[in-house]
Formats: sequence, structure tokens, C-alpha cells
Amino acid sequence: MDVVEVLFIGALATLLGWALAVAISRGRAIDRLRDATGATDADDVERRVRDALEQADDARWQAEQTGHDTGYLTELLTAGVVRLRDDLTVEFANGAAHVMLERRPGTMTGRSALEAFVDARIEGIARTAMEFGSANGELTVRSSGGPTVTVRARRSPVAGVWLVLEDVSELRRLQRIRAEFIDNLSHELRTPLTTISLLAETAAREAESASPRLRDRIAKIEVETGHLTQMVNELLDLSRIESGSPQLLLDDVDLVKVARSSAERLKLFAERQGLRIVLDLPERVSPVRGDGDRLGQVLINLLHNAVKFSPDGGEVVLGVREDEGEIRVWVRDPGIGVPAADLARIFERFYKVDRARVRGRGGTGLGLSIARHVVESHGGRIWAESEEGEGSTFIFTIPLAPAGAAAS
Repeated sequence: MDVVEVLFIGALATLLGWALAVAISRGRAIDRLRDATGATDADDVERRVRDALEQADDARWQAEQTGHDTGYLTELLTAGVVRLRDDLTVEFANGAAHVMLERRPGTMTGRSALEAFVDARIEGIARTAMEFGSANGELTVRSSGGPTVTVRARRSPVAGVWLVLEDVSELRRLQRIRAEFIDNLSHELRTPLTTISLLAETAAREAESASPRLRDRIAKIEVETGHLTQMVNELLDLSRIESGSPQLLLDDVDLVKVARSSAERLKLFAERQGLRIVLDLPERVSPVRGDGDRLGQVLINLLHNAVKFSPDGGEVVLGVREDEGEIRVWVRDPGIGVPAADLARIFERFYKVDRARVRGRGGTGLGLSIARHVVESHGGRIWAESEEGEGSTFIFTIPLAPAGAAAS
């Protein structure tokens, strides 16, 4: 056997070995594919693998289409939409976001939150959302003359944070106009109402010898003038609350004295309505830290409502009691009561119980809302207990003044 034959046989053996290895490897691969796909033979494996590849291509195409549709939809929105990665780098920002933040189109993507927004407050909202799941805020962009934007941030269940920005500049402008209108109107109404009230009081004194019908009509003028004055005062309070101007002038306040003073102020009004205000007061209670005028306003509002919605000949009870760590004040009336469905909402701004039940006794729907604002600003709480047709009890609590508060 010559050298050529030996080399040929060696090459043939190598080729056969390689082919055998490929066949064994292919057989193992087919076996693995058969196990993974549940196929019965090699043809079935091929068909199932081809189907899987086609499904993968379809899924990839659907994902691309969904991405295109989502991007198109976000560009149609008037709200700004921004997606941040976990490192707070901008991954996506629609056109509205660029307009609100006064950035050139396409310049935000790939930048850090601070670089993209040029506002540490938005970055802070995003960081808070990353930590706690959500965060909200409102700010004026760049300068006092820039747009006012609300920012809502939510942590994505997959990764990163979504930000939604809304331009509320026009809404805030309209709110300012409304507040200024209410404020101006209320101030303009106070002068004529004061004049009418004084004239009615004068007429009542001079009509002591007049007929009962005339005295009754003058008394009704005084009562209705009182209602109008109360509504004007509530509108003024609303204007101050919305503008953020009312500040609490804190001092040690004796709520027993405040209760007596409030009852005395409304005594004549109650008598004209055929009602009595009965006091259930202790000799003294511990002081609370608060604004005596504002707390008196709460009592005036509660007493005014109690008198207004109670039948003639009844009694309105005003009580004060010291509990552990707080002072509890309540006003109980024998009035028409509040339906259970309305109890949870009567402290909302402008909310009024069914108009058909209180026809002729309506108001602005602001008194209880203002009372809640004042009580909560003192760290207290306010609520109502009522059964329809059996009267209502309005209760609020104010924490006691801490030791040494007066000295500080």
C-alpha cells in the first residue's frame, strides 16, 4: 500500500468521522427539539419549529406596530408625556412636553432629568415617584411669566417612571378672576347691606306702637338681611381662603368664652326666628392654642345653620366639654336633619342638601366648608351626626394648648 492510498484512507476515515459526529449531534438536537415541542417525528419537529419562528416574527411585528401607535397617540395628546429610565435619563418625550417645558423638539431624549427639564423640582418629583410609586406637583416653568404646569409621576411596573404634564395656566387665571370677582362683589354688597340692616333696626324700634303685621314684616326684613350678610361674609371668607391670605393669629383661647360670645351675637337672630339658644357650658376649660376670631366664626356658622333649619319654638343647644387632650364643642338643633346619603358631603364647598327640602332656607353652601377649613387648620376635626326629621348635632374638637405655649 503506497502513501497515496494511506492518505486517501485516512482522509476518508476523517470525513466519515465528521459526518458521523454531525449526524449524532443533529440527532441529539432533533431529540431536544422533539422534547421541547412535543413533536412525534422529524417532519413534525420541522413544522413546529417553522410555526414558532413565524409566531416570533408576528410578535415582533406587533410589538413594533404597538410602539408606533403609542408614539403616534402621545403626539396627538395635548398633555406632555415623558418616560424616564431608572437612572432618570429621558427615554421618550412627546411634542407637547417640549412645548410646555420650552425646549426645542427632540432635544430632551437621552439627557438626564435635570438637563432635560432645567428644573430641579421636576427631577425631585420623579425621584419621589421612583421611591414611593407616585408623586404630584404644580410649578411655574422657568419664570413667573411661564406656563403653570401640573406634574403627575408614576413608577412604571416594568422600569423607569412616567411623567404626565398638563398646562393649567388658563384654569388658574380663571380661578384668579373668579376669586377677584367674588371679593369685589362681596365688598360692594357689604355697605348697602349694613345700611339696610341699620334702617331695619331703626324701623323696628320706632314701630313698637305699630300694628303686629307691620312689626312682623320689619322683623322679616331684619332676618333676611341677616341671611344676606351671612352669605356675603362666607363669600369673602372663601376668597381669602382661596388666595391663601388668612393667617391664624395664635393665642391661648378659652372656648367657653368664645361660645358665650357667639351665642350672644346670635341671640336676637334666634329670637326673631322663634328659637332659644341654650348653653351647656362648664365653669372653665383648659385653653386651646388658636385664633379666637376664627374659632368664633366656626361657632357663628354652626349656630346660624342650626337656627335657620329649625322649626319655631325649639331650642338650639351649644355645649363645650373638655376631653382628654382636647376640647369638644357641639351644636345640637331640633331641625329637619340631614339624610344619611348627604352626611359625608355636607362639608364640601358649595354642596347643599336637596333643594326641595330646604326651599326658602338656602345659602351659599360655604359655611360648613369654611368651618372645616378653620378647624383643620387648628389641628382639629369636625363631623356631623343626624337622623332625618330628628335634628342634627355638629361637633368639632380642638387640641389643648401644649404646656408653655403662651410663654413661647
